[in-house]
Amino acid sequence: MLEIGSIVWGVRDVPRAVAFWTQALRYRPREAPSDDWAVLVPLDGHGPQLAIKLVTSEASTHRRHHLDLYTPDQEAEVTRLVAIGAKRVDWRYKPSADYVVLEDPDGNRFCVVHKGARHGEAHEEP
Repeated sequence: MLEIGSIVWGVRDVPRAVAFWTQALRYRPREAPSDDWAVLVPLDGHGPQLAIKLVTSEASTHRRHHLDLYTPDQEAEVTRLVAIGAKRVDWRYKPSADYVVLEDPDGNRFCVVHKGARHGEAHEEP
C-alpha cells in the first residue's frame, strides 16, 4: 500500500517559501532549512510533509500539478493567505466554483477549496 509522504515544491527562494508555507499550512521545519532544501511537517504530526527545493526555472505557464487546500472558512483563509504573501490569480470561474486560485510568492498556483457538501469533487486545472 502506498501513501503520500511528501509533496515536493520547486521554488526560487527557499527561505521565503519556508516563511510563507509554515504560516499558510501551520507547519514547521523538520530540521534547520538550508538555502536549497527544506522539509516542512504538520505541527500536529498528521498529514504529508511539504519538501521545498531550490529550482532555477520560473513557474510554468502550463502547470501540471497544484495543491488543493480544503477549509470550512474559505473567505477567512484566502484573506489570511493574501496577508502573508499569496496573490489572487485572475481566473475565469464557473458560477458553481467552490475554489479560489492563488499563487505563492514564487508563482506556484494553489486552490483554496470550500470544504462543504461537494468536498472531494475535482475541479478544473488552474
